[in-house]
Amino acid sequence: MDDPLDAVTARAADQRFISQCSLTGLQDKLPFRWQTPPGIPPSPKRHYRSHYVYQGWQDLRDLSQWNHLSDFDLNLRLVDYSGLRPVLAWLLNWQSARGWCPFDPLSIFFVHGWQITNSWSRALTLQNLHNPRYADYANLFGFQDGIFPSEGGLRYYLTTLGANSQILAKTVQVQLDDARAVPVTVLALNHLIAGSTNLIKEAGIISQEAWRKAMVCPDGMIHDAASRLKCTAVQDTCYQPTTSQKPRPCPAKEKDHQGCDCKTADCAAVCRFATPRDPAARLVVYTGSNQPKSSPNQPATPPQEQPKGKGELRYGYRSVPLLLADEERRTSFILMDGFLPAPEREENPSAALLLQTPTFYPDLHLDAAAGDAGVGYASYLRAAHSLGVKRVVDLRADPSDQDKPGWTTRGYDDKGRPICFYGYAFTSNGYDPERKRHKWFCDKPCLTKEPPAVTLANVAYPPDECPYQAAKYAYGEIRNVALAFDDGSTRLVRDISVGTPAWKRIYHRARNAAEGRQATMERWRLKRLRVYGDLRGQAMIFQADVWDNLTTMARLVREATMAAGP
Repeated sequence: MDDPLDAVTARAADQRFISQCSLTGLQDKLPFRWQTPPGIPPSPKRHYRSHYVYQGWQDLRDLSQWNHLSDFDLNLRLVDYSGLRPVLAWLLNWQSARGWCPFDPLSIFFVHGWQITNSWSRALTLQNLHNPRYADYANLFGFQDGIFPSEGGLRYYLTTLGANSQILAKTVQVQLDDARAVPVTVLALNHLIAGSTNLIKEAGIISQEAWRKAMVCPDGMIHDAASRLKCTAVQDTCYQPTTSQKPRPCPAKEKDHQGCDCKTADCAAVCRFATPRDPAARLVVYTGSNQPKSSPNQPATPPQEQPKGKGELRYGYRSVPLLLADEERRTSFILMDGFLPAPEREENPSAALLLQTPTFYPDLHLDAAAGDAGVGYASYLRAAHSLGVKRVVDLRADPSDQDKPGWTTRGYDDKGRPICFYGYAFTSNGYDPERKRHKWFCDKPCLTKEPPAVTLANVAYPPDECPYQAAKYAYGEIRNVALAFDDGSTRLVRDISVGTPAWKRIYHRARNAAEGRQATMERWRLKRLRVYGDLRGQAMIFQADVWDNLTTMARLVREATMAAGP
């Protein structure tokens, strides 16, 4: 990951960054206005118990005030969030003006943002909201007459956002290597993230080059559940009722652990070793460890010799964001996100997000899709190819890669470089974006006495019988690799040669974007969720992604303004 101080220094020396992102350069655009997406109806509620009204940015003209303003404070001044109100009302599924008078959803949105960016608990957040010291924040959020939400109100907001995000979600068909298509859900909460990114783009904070030649990268992050792990083998059946006529199966016993007989009253509805407040949480890594005798993870018949393993139990969920790397600004922004149980693989959700980028960002021109080996499967590689995006994904190994003579049969080496029938490696001639294919040519290395990549037995070198040595083949044999190799495999197909400077520049820049997001989540203490359940968890993480984007914008504006001086 780039040294953040080096990035700050580089931006401070960039006159274009200063002119475009400083307060002086942006003042004609202020305030930035959150745009309501087409098709989102106005909020049906006519009255609220609170009401957010944008209060201006004029106090930012006094640069001495900036030292006392956090990035969250700057956002409340730089952005008019009124256009977000219909989106939140739609996500909360408000369909009528009748019924109770709720708080303005923007007010609750700001309370959660305040909590997230300060790494506070829900109780401390509400305590500070009641504190006269923070009366200015309560006023900016739209609260009046000392009327504030309760803890139950904040829980309701998160639960409802999470539930309706799944109800309103769209399904994307992702194609696998065997021609099967599997449906993957894209959550409606991505409208919040897309709204923040589009706002930042319209403000000119994201560089034009980053938008015209976009480098995107997915990267999963594990978030421990708020519930504490009791049984490593917990499955869906552990949350089903049990009776003597139809006893509940125990997955722990199936793994030769002590497990639970589920014969007590505590186990009637749900196994007592399950986590009913986090029923969707799952274990992603398990290693042997010393367990108390009462633990369901205790082996029923301990082995005579059990090797000591090192590892970490992670019980919870996984977020899978799709990030945009801005090389000119030396930063990144979140485009969309996914949320799933921790052990779920990332390639299919990542492919679904990639396929949704034209919907959420119609004017974004994708150039490269990076990723680690975890997304190096057919679904993600096929999705990138279908969009005409260069695949810059780390290589996923296979035992067949160790069989060098076999390279000549399948036609490529362990890094996706074509190999001729006699073992000579091809040379890259670049990627053709119009035809969506990578062109390779052999350039007749056998005639220049270059050593082959693979030396085969019973073959005389140079091989006189190669037909491409003829003069009519100026560049020897030519191969065009598009979606897959001739054997139908996509595993090692890459549109930029692996290990070249172009590959390293794109790959490392995109991977740094993923590392930056994880650092922010850890700083905000979201490595372990502070709320129970997958519905609240995903609502919390998606809002954290929004504030990650917005605070990055505020930080860049601050840096440019301070570099510009009075």
